[in-house]
Amino acid sequence: MGIIWTIIIGFLAGVIAKFIMPGDNEPSGFILTTILGIVGAFVATYLGQALGWYSPGEGAGLIGAVVGAILVLFVYGLFAGRQRRSI
Repeated sequence: MGIIWTIIIGFLAGVIAKFIMPGDNEPSGFILTTILGIVGAFVATYLGQALGWYSPGEGAGLIGAVVGAILVLFVYGLFAGRQRRSI
């Protein structure tokens, strides 16, 4: 149930992160934004467990997932911006 919960939280986090961090280099598709939000939730869970904020088997909460999603969107924007400039 932990992975399913992380996916649900990641979905919500991706939508919230897109509203917090709009921009030209950000993914404009709903599905891609959602996938990056889910990846952000997994990143937040992994980092939180590595830093000792979460116990093993415990996932990131909504705030941690939103922060993770914003981090993933930021990194995505850096790489997407470089690819657009080099073409």
